[in-house]
Amino acid sequence: MSQAHRKKAIITKSEVARLACLSLTMFAGEAYADTLDEIVVSATRLESSLRDVARSVSVVDRQEIQNGQQLLGLDEALLRVPGLYMQNRYNFAQDLKVSLRGFGARSNFGIRGLRIYVDDIPETLPDGQSGVDSIDLGSASRIEILRGPASSLYGNAAGGVIAIYSELETDSPYAEATLAAGDDGYWRPQLKVAGSNGSLNYMLNVAETELDGYRDHSGARGTSFNSKFSLKLSGHDELLFAVNNTDQPQADDPGGIDAAQVALDRSSARAQNVLFDAGEALDQQRIGAVYKTDRLGGELMLRNYYVWRDFASTLPFVSGGAVDLERFFYGLGAQYSFPEMTAQRLRVTAGFDLDRQDDERQRLDNNAGVVGDMVFEQDETVDSHGVYLQAQLPLSEQWSASAGLRQDDVHFDVQDHYFADGDDSGELQFDQWSPSLSVNRVSGSNVLFASWSSSFETPTTTELANPDGSGGFNESLKPQLADNYEIGFKATRNSLFYELSIFHIDLEQELIPFEVATSPGRVFYTNAGSSTRDGVEAALSWRADNGFSADVSYTWSDFTFDEFVEDGDDFGGKHLPGLPEHFGYIGLNYANGRGLSATFETQYSGELFANNDNSTSVDSFTTSNVRLGYEWQLRRWNLRPYVGINNIFDEHYNSNIRINAFGGRYYEPAPERNFYAGVVVNFGLAGSAQPLIE
Repeated sequence: MSQAHRKKAIITKSEVARLACLSLTMFAGEAYADTLDEIVVSATRLESSLRDVARSVSVVDRQEIQNGQQLLGLDEALLRVPGLYMQNRYNFAQDLKVSLRGFGARSNFGIRGLRIYVDDIPETLPDGQSGVDSIDLGSASRIEILRGPASSLYGNAAGGVIAIYSELETDSPYAEATLAAGDDGYWRPQLKVAGSNGSLNYMLNVAETELDGYRDHSGARGTSFNSKFSLKLSGHDELLFAVNNTDQPQADDPGGIDAAQVALDRSSARAQNVLFDAGEALDQQRIGAVYKTDRLGGELMLRNYYVWRDFASTLPFVSGGAVDLERFFYGLGAQYSFPEMTAQRLRVTAGFDLDRQDDERQRLDNNAGVVGDMVFEQDETVDSHGVYLQAQLPLSEQWSASAGLRQDDVHFDVQDHYFADGDDSGELQFDQWSPSLSVNRVSGSNVLFASWSSSFETPTTTELANPDGSGGFNESLKPQLADNYEIGFKATRNSLFYELSIFHIDLEQELIPFEVATSPGRVFYTNAGSSTRDGVEAALSWRADNGFSADVSYTWSDFTFDEFVEDGDDFGGKHLPGLPEHFGYIGLNYANGRGLSATFETQYSGELFANNDNSTSVDSFTTSNVRLGYEWQLRRWNLRPYVGINNIFDEHYNSNIRINAFGGRYYEPAPERNFYAGVVVNFGLAGSAQPLIE
C-alpha cells in the first residue's frame, strides 16, 4: 500500500470515529417512541423486538418487496440495507452475488458465506452454498437481514443471515392476477390465491418469468410455484406447511469480457461462451413442515424438510465442461424456548440442527455445446450436526446481556467412481465451537449495543475441486474463521428511525477465488493467511403524515489482506477485490392515500478492484430508477397499474465483476436504460379486495 493511500485510510478512520462519537451524543435523551417495540424479529432465534436485539438487523416489508418491482432478484428489495452489496441481477446462470460485510464477495456461482432461510426452511446447504433461484418474491411478505457473523446461531457459513417469510393471509380470501412486460424481452405473468377457511390459512402463487437479456446469449426463462399453509390444530398448536417447485430450463451465461470488448460492444457475449453454449438448467422441489406449540410451558418448534434438485450446466471449455448433478438435501431440527426461568426474567433457547446433502456429480466433455464422454464421476456427501444455546438476561431497567454458544460437526465424504486417473475417494472433517456475547442499553427510544460474535465457513463441495482437474477434494483448503466486534445504536424520534454500526472483523484463512488457463470460466479456491475488515453502516428512514418518505443508507468498508502470499506474490496490504470502499442508497417515496404512489431511488457504488494485486480497478457508478403506480378500489375489485424505468440516466456500469478472472475477463456490463410496465388485478372472494399500498 502506498504512503499516500495509508494516510488517506488513517484520516478516514479518524473521521469515522468522530462521526460515531458525535452521533451517540446527539441522539442521547430523546423522547420515547414505540417503533422499536413494534418491530419483532425472528431471525435471531430468540424472538425479540428490534429494540431488544443487540445486533444489526434490517427488516423489509411486503410493499417494499412487491410494489412496482420487476421481481427479478432480491437486490430490488434490499438495495437500501447498509452493509449488503449485491451484483449480478441479470445473469441467471451465475445467481445473484450477495455480500454482507464482505462475506459472500468471493462467489462466482451461487451464494457463499451467508445463511438463507425461507419460512424457517434452509436454502443453504450443509456445505455452506446457498441459492436464490427458487425464492418466490411475488409472494414474499417480509425479509429480515441479520448483519454480521452469526455462527453461534446458525453454524457453518453464517457471515450473515437473510430470512424470508411468505405471505399467509388471515383476512378475507382473494384472487390476484399480475401481468408485466418490458424491454429486453421481459415477460412475467403471475396468479395468486390466498385467504382463510376456518382454522386453515393458505396462499398459493404461480409465476412465469422470461427475459431475452441485454447482452447476447443471456436469455432466461422459468416457472415457479410457491405455497404456504397454516393449520391451527388447537389454541396451543399450529402446523405450517410449505411446498415450492422451480423449473428453470434456460439460463444462458454470456460470460465475463475484457475491457477492449466492453469498449467495442457492451452487449456482446464472450465468443467462447457462445461457442460452447454456456449456461445452466435446473429443476427443484422443496417441501417443509414446521410445528409450533406452547403446551410444554415454553415454546417448542420442530421442523423437517426435503429438497430434490436436478442441475445441468455447460462451461466454456472441452474437458469436463459439462456438469450433471443430482442432489437430495434434507434435514430436521428442534428448538425450545424456556419460560422466564428466574425472577430476573432470564430467557433461554436451546436447539439442534441435523442436515444432510447427497450429491451425484458427473463431468463430461463439452464439444461446442454437445455433451460428450464422461471424464469425472463421484458421489459427495455432507453431514452437518449442530447444537446451540442462546440466553438473554436483563441486568437492570436499562441494561441487558445476551450470550450464545454453538458446536458444529461438518463431515465431507467423496466416493470416486471414475478410476481412469486412480481412486480419489476421501473424507474431510471440520469441528468448530462458535460463541457470541453482547450487551444492550435502552434509554427511552435510544438503543446502544456492543457485541462480539464469531463465524466459521467451510469450503463448499464445488470449492473443494482440485485445480489439477483430478477427482476427490482439495485437502489443502481449510475453513475460514472470523471474529466480529461491533458497537452500534438505533433510535426513533417522531417520524425518524436511524441506526449506526461500527465493526471490526479479523479473518483467518480467508477463501479466495482464482482461475487457471486450462479451465477458463471455472473457479478454484485458495486460503489467504489473514485479513482485516473495518466498516461503518448507517441508515435513516423518515415517514411523514403527508405521504412523503425517504430511506437513506451508507456503507464505508476498509477490507484488506494482512498476510497473503501466493506463487511468490505478496498481497499483504492489498484491498479485497470485488467490494467498493463506499456505497450508498437514497430512496424518495410518495403515496397520497388516494391511490397514487411514486418512488425515485439512486444507488452509488464506489471504485473497486477486480483482482488480488489491485492492478485493475473498476470505476464507480451511480444509477437511478423510478417507479409509478396507481390503485383503484371498486367494491370487491382492486386494480393497480404500474410502470418503471431502470437506469433512467443511462449510466454505463457493470452488473457484475468476476474476481481474478483469467485473461482480464472481469466485466459483465449492465443494461442501459430500460422500461417495464404491469398491472395487478385483485378480486376479493369474500367481499373485499387486498390492497398493497398502505
